[in-house]
Amino acid sequence: MRLYRIVAKDVMRRKKRVLYAALGVVIGAMTVVGILTIALAGQERITAQLEKYGPNLSVVPAISNLDMKLGDISLGTLTVGENYISADKLTRMQQIADEEIRKGFASRGIKFQDDGGNIATLAPKLFVNTKVEGISVMVVGIDPPEESKIKTWWKVKEGEYIQNPDQALVGAVAASLLQLKVGSPISINGNNLTVSGIIDETGANDDYQVFIPIDTLQKAFNKEGLVSSIDIRALCNACPVEVIADALNNDIPGIRAVAVKQVAETEMGMLEKINRFMIAMAIITLAVGLFGVINTMMTSVHERIKDIGIMRAVGASRNQIIKIFIYEALIIGMIGGILGYIFGSVLAYIIGPLLLEGTTVHYVPVYFPVALVLAILVAILATIYPSFMATKIRVADSFRSL
Repeated sequence: MRLYRIVAKDVMRRKKRVLYAALGVVIGAMTVVGILTIALAGQERITAQLEKYGPNLSVVPAISNLDMKLGDISLGTLTVGENYISADKLTRMQQIADEEIRKGFASRGIKFQDDGGNIATLAPKLFVNTKVEGISVMVVGIDPPEESKIKTWWKVKEGEYIQNPDQALVGAVAASLLQLKVGSPISINGNNLTVSGIIDETGANDDYQVFIPIDTLQKAFNKEGLVSSIDIRALCNACPVEVIADALNNDIPGIRAVAVKQVAETEMGMLEKINRFMIAMAIITLAVGLFGVINTMMTSVHERIKDIGIMRAVGASRNQIIKIFIYEALIIGMIGGILGYIFGSVLAYIIGPLLLEGTTVHYVPVYFPVALVLAILVAILATIYPSFMATKIRVADSFRSL
């Protein structure tokens, strides 16, 4: 009789014990697959946000907090700096950004068609918290053509994009709360406008805001020549955004330029640290599962002393005895890998959105062979010592156990 038939019959005869042995492997593989799936979903979310926003810079007023003290007594903090950026600085920002982009292309030996016009896109914003229809809402002044280049993910689900100075674009949630529709009149600090369109939900703060041309908002609140922030979008993913940020910070006083890419990389770094910790926990779980399999296989050896002795008596070699246990380990590993992948994917699907809010978790087929190989490897490693001990059983010992 072939060895695999002997193993198959033995497994069918001891189904519960095999499942118990596989349980430790299942838990370990499930933990690894769940962690990897959640981690991948988190990285994909950050990457998608970064690609959506582009290799951009965010420029805000340089405001700092100073600790006020009288001796050892703290008197609180004092905010130092302007809350707005002068629109006069936009021209210089454009020059610096374009110059650094040209240098970046030249240093990489990349040629591009430069017609002497603006390369980077600058989208200034003015934020004003006011009341619309008796409800407090954030009104954002934008440069419509430049803003559409920055926020390429915006989709106007109703109406059209801003075309005139007296038009407004409303976020989906804000439109619902304010009960606004396309064509509805809207008054902002005494200035009458008309809703031209409603933005489809983005999942960001844009859903709760009202957007109007920045010149209109500046005049309505006597803030001509002032902006709250500027978004800068470079030409390509390879553009030196960090260099542009440093150049802006060094050349223009009163501002703070931050590369969004750096913020995203910092978030990625934190996510990777969490992933390492969780992977370490998964490895510990696998180790516990390994010892569980060892314990089960050792028990199996003691239960099968008679069978092993008879096999040795009829001429079975030590290699054949080892192969029997290795085949059994393969079955345990396959069961553990398959169930571990299934349960791990379900676990990630349930827990992922709770750990990383707003993250959509998908099943990752590529992790199936990973779970299978890992489970089989653990099962085989756990079987080495018991199978070695099985080869030490003497024929006389097996007959003594009768």
